[in-house]
Amino acid sequence: MQSWPVTVDDVRGAQKMLAGIARVTPMESSRYLSGLVGAPVHLKCENLQRTGSFKLRGAYVRIAGLSPVERACGVVAASAGNHAQGVALAASLLGVRSTVFMPVAAPLPKVSATRDYGAEVRLHGSTVDEALRAAQRYADSTGAVFIHPFDHWDVITGQATMGLEILEQCPEVRTILVGVGGGGLLAGIAAAVKPLRPDVRVVGVQAAAAAAYPPSLAAGRPVSLEQFSTMADGIMVGRPGDIPFEVVNTLADGVRTVSEDALSRALLVGLERLKLVVEPAGASPIAALLEQPEAFEGPVVAVLSGGNIDPQLMQRVLRHGLAAAGRYLSLRVRLADKPGALADLLGVLTRVDANVLDVAHVRIDPRLGLAEVEVDLHLETKGPEHCASVVSELRDAGYVVGQ
Repeated sequence: MQSWPVTVDDVRGAQKMLAGIARVTPMESSRYLSGLVGAPVHLKCENLQRTGSFKLRGAYVRIAGLSPVERACGVVAASAGNHAQGVALAASLLGVRSTVFMPVAAPLPKVSATRDYGAEVRLHGSTVDEALRAAQRYADSTGAVFIHPFDHWDVITGQATMGLEILEQCPEVRTILVGVGGGGLLAGIAAAVKPLRPDVRVVGVQAAAAAAYPPSLAAGRPVSLEQFSTMADGIMVGRPGDIPFEVVNTLADGVRTVSEDALSRALLVGLERLKLVVEPAGASPIAALLEQPEAFEGPVVAVLSGGNIDPQLMQRVLRHGLAAAGRYLSLRVRLADKPGALADLLGVLTRVDANVLDVAHVRIDPRLGLAEVEVDLHLETKGPEHCASVVSELRDAGYVVGQ
């Protein structure tokens, strides 16, 4: 096996450094996911870590390794939120001044928390990559030390401590699923686990709409995406880090992708079945299990890497997840613009036991006749078969139905 600048002993040293700083987060079993997979599934609940994600581990190890002169210059970072909070808290604990660049659209709770942990926050750009470039320019002009979210061996060493915890908490593990953005966490876990347990599969999971690793692995080098967008802002990175890519390409057992629908369903499963608040990036391993439960040898450990989700995003995502699960249905129904027409429509919905959440009339539309109106309906339903039954019943009653 290729040797790396970071050894398992280095990771054990980082583990000792983080004692009393980062929590040893719990490992919870899931009967629901175990039933889907046909083997035990355990959840590494890093969403319960200080700052709400794993990022504190790498940030603290990196900043703690700076010289006194470097610490005096302060540190700068860029992040959509989780690395920002990790750097802000780590710097505060070590008495170091911190500045953090965040995308303009970064979730407000993450921006507020980063400030509360002691960092000066500067909003810049629309993506993490743009914020990263701004932070690097700031470092060049001020002398502040740039704390990269994933492309540094010290950061990877800090994240690797989670790999040791997984082996200690679940020694029988056969597959570890890890959400992937730039690749620091996946690289760290693989670097810690593979030398000790080469039989364990370490598999990355990316959002299909922002998946830079599959084409990069195919090309044998980091490849930049021209366009990418996903609800999973914590892993919305357009290019793998050079150092993580080297480790992942050598040690990891591939990177899978999941759809936005699967991410939505995973968040819903987290709340309803697991009783855990997880952000979309942290839910990506659950999404992989939902999409292809037969693909993973158990026992499986799914790393829930973070729980920092904007409540407004949660509301939108949960509605999307309910729709993907067939439990929320939006329809536009055309009917005659006359008294009693809406009551007749609602009567049909009552017969099929669809709960009406919202109704809105649309009267001004060039597609409508003079005596026609369209009604936007938002319905609570009971699954895909019930959705199909609702639409079928309405069409059988003579209504023109659109979705």
